Amino acid sequence: MDYNEIKKLITDIGESKVDEVNLEFPDGIKISVKKNNQIVKEIIKEQPTEILEKKQQTIAPQPTTETDENYKIVKSPMVGTFYLKPSPTEKPYVEVGQSVKKGETLCIIEAMKLMNEIESEYAGEIVEILVKDGETVEYGTPLFKIK
Repeated sequence: MDYNEIKKLITDIGESKVDEVNLEFPDGIKISVKKNNQIVKEIIKEQPTEILEKKQQTIAPQPTTETDENYKIVKSPMVGTFYLKPSPTEKPYVEVGQSVKKGETLCIIEAMKLMNEIESEYAGEIVEILVKDGETVEYGTPLFKIK
């Protein structure tokens, strides 16, 4: 099961009335999703070594933006924990009023112990950061407003 299939499965379950799903695949992957507690986790028993060695993955937001008058809204491409900083002691990737370039890292979303850099699809100015640092986000959660 690849990343896109897992993402689609989580999205489909999120839109359904089902509160809990547990799946086990022949290749050793186990997925458990609970909506009522907003807990989404994946337990992988037998992963390929290349995935385990990859500690950070860059993911450009797919169709994760929409126009709101003169603003672009950057949405979360996945479920995870939102972080504005690369580490607790470092400064944030972006701040309100800061200009950003297309492809510049805006934040990190931690999902399944992987740190996924979320890049801007637009050049512009950060008007508003819509999520607090350390907050859990769902697929499609608005993250930033860019002018």
